Formats: sequence, structure tokens, C-alpha cells
Amino acid sequence: MNNSDSIVIIPTYNEKENIEKIIRAVFGLEKYFHILIIDDGSPDGTADIVKRLMAEEFGDRLFIVERKGKLGLGTAYIAGFRWALERDYQYVFEMDADFSHDPNDLPRLYSACADEGYDLAIGSRYISGVNVVNWPMGRVLMSYFASKYVRMVTGFKIHDTTAGFKCYRRRVLETIELDKIRFKGYAFQIEMKFTTKKIGGRIKEVPVVFVNRREGTSKMSGGIFGEAFFGVMRLRWDGWFRKYPKLPKAE
Repeated sequence: MNNSDSIVIIPTYNEKENIEKIIRAVFGLEKYFHILIIDDGSPDGTADIVKRLMAEEFGDRLFIVERKGKLGLGTAYIAGFRWALERDYQYVFEMDADFSHDPNDLPRLYSACADEGYDLAIGSRYISGVNVVNWPMGRVLMSYFASKYVRMVTGFKIHDTTAGFKCYRRRVLETIELDKIRFKGYAFQIEMKFTTKKIGGRIKEVPVVFVNRREGTSKMSGGIFGEAFFGVMRLRWDGWFRKYPKLPKAE
């Protein structure tokens, strides 16, 4: 196996239009990444495409975990985190399959952690204005004000609290009690950032441009926003009363 210090976790459900393109885009970067696909039983054959690429070209750097049924974004990432921690990856990324997250930004997130020493780098849509392309205005406003709401309720200073394009240093995922992460949708992304801060992690927002998917179907739903709205209140409560583990001092 050709070693890499970095694994990019990409959850999938019915992404046959995008999956091969996103894999080739990541593997075309100068920085050498591995990719882990977490597929939730896609009936469109997404997993079959990944396994073909593994067999024909990328068996030493492309991996897949297949799950039965749609079990939620948060549980997909938790499964990916555990998989990565069983191996020697030092930097663990979250990224969507649909090119809403630009693979060319992966090295910038990596640099924020590997070179600048941050524990979590966030690809932020809102740190330098509103950098969203081809989203309906209603969804832009909902996302933007959702982040404002999170900041107001929790006192959290991150601009893009629901961002799903991220790089973690290994020590963060080793310290967070992953079995206590409770949310699955937007609230999962908020909870992971909030918990990273609570354990003493240093966080940097890296400005990115978010582009709405061109192919495939969005997995967004009103229930995801509802979970986030009420979940933020629970996080604030936890912040007052729950005892969080602390990151060891950086070497």
C-alpha cells in the first residue's frame, strides 16, 4: 500500500453521476490522499462503481464501507472516523460527493492543520461574506441565519457552523467521545465543531466557495433543519453541565 497521512471520507447514497468524477478529482491532486467511501446501500450502483475503480486502478488508496440502508450522515462519518483511527491516518477529512466541495481546497484545509497546527480546519462559506453559488435564495438565507442562530444560542464564534467540509487532526477524533455524538444531520456538523472547541481544539475557518450540485439529487430535508434547531439548545445545555475530556498538549 502506498502510504498517506490523510484520508478523505465521502458518504454516499445514490451518487452514481458523481462518484467516479470526485474520486478522480481527489486523486488528481498533487497532495497524495486516500479516500474512504461510506455507502448506505445505494440502489443506483454507486458502490459497484467504487469497487470497480478499486479493482482496476486504485486498490491501494481507495476503500469502501458498505452499510445496509440510509443510517444518517452523522453515523456514516462516525463509522469513517473509527475506520480511520484503526489505521495510521493523521488527518481525517469530511467531504461531499457532489462537487459542492471543491477538491482543490483539500490541500488548503490540510495546510491549516499540518502546517499551521490547527486541530480542525473548516471550509467556510461565510467567513468572507456569503460564498454560495447556484443555491435558491431561500436555502442560502436559511443556512446563513442558521449559523447566526447557532452563534447566538451557544456563544460559538464560528461563522459557518453547519459546514460539512472539514479536516480534523487525529488527536481530536481520539479525544472526542464518539459514542456520545447524538445527532445525524446538520446538527451533527454543529455538534462536532462545538465538541472540538469544548475539548480545547484550535479551529480555523478557511474561506471556500460552495457550489450547489449539478448532478444527482439533494439529500436535504426539513427534518434535518428541525434537528439542528432544537439540537442547538441541547448543546448549550451540555456546554453548561457536561464534563468534556481535554486534548493532550500538542507535541
